[in-house]
Amino acid sequence: MKFGKLVDKAWEDKTASEILAAPPSALEGLTEKHDEQLAALGIKTIADLGKWKYAKRAAALVDLADTDK
Repeated sequence: MKFGKLVDKAWEDKTASEILAAPPSALEGLTEKHDEQLAALGIKTIADLGKWKYAKRAAALVDLADTDK
């Protein structure tokens, strides 16, 4: 699978498993500074970020809002 603009160029040829184990800064637009800030919340990998209950709640609200249109 090609991840294109979802991840930094260095991560584009990695597998999904490798990317999920990567620090959040592997995502396009995030930096090592973000890694430090997210680590303070217990988020050390992209998988942690995706499973973080607040991110899941926010995504659910966005999905619900899309049904209001």
